[in-house]
Amino acid sequence: MSTSLEQHIVQLLEKSDTAAINLLYENYADSLYGVILKITKNEELAQDALQESFVKIWKNAKKYDSKKAKLFTWLYRIARNTAIDKLRSHNNRFEKEVQIDKSNVYILPTSSLNQDVIDIKEHVGRLDEKYQIVLNALFFEGMTQQEASDELDIPLGTIKSRLKIGLRELKKLYTP
Repeated sequence: MSTSLEQHIVQLLEKSDTAAINLLYENYADSLYGVILKITKNEELAQDALQESFVKIWKNAKKYDSKKAKLFTWLYRIARNTAIDKLRSHNNRFEKEVQIDKSNVYILPTSSLNQDVIDIKEHVGRLDEKYQIVLNALFFEGMTQQEASDELDIPLGTIKSRLKIGLRELKKLYTP
């Protein structure tokens, strides 16, 4: 990749010119896909992660600083982190088997269930909206903290804080 083309792409990114994303895709997609595929070892996940990477690149284009890293290094980090998040999310959602024959869910007498904790969504609904949003994303939609941060456009540290506070507030609802 020539330095002048890279500089041209960076200038387009700074202006939020959509031509930048086309140039990025033409010049870097194959390399980034290779990196992602090595991590995910799954073509479908790799394609999804590549697409998500380009969305993140576009959303964060103004944050790129050529003094801190070369363009490819910045793109590589985004693609690598997206691939790792995608793989973790996939593994969490699809590779956990429920052992129905070893589960005691079906043999619990209903008298031993705490009736106050059966409808957790109702209790989450009693929390401040900012905690509800985070808890819903993480627990009911199955997002990772990073995915929730990206999807909700909330900094990762804030996601973690709201999760901690939200869980503490939920505990108060369950503790007599």
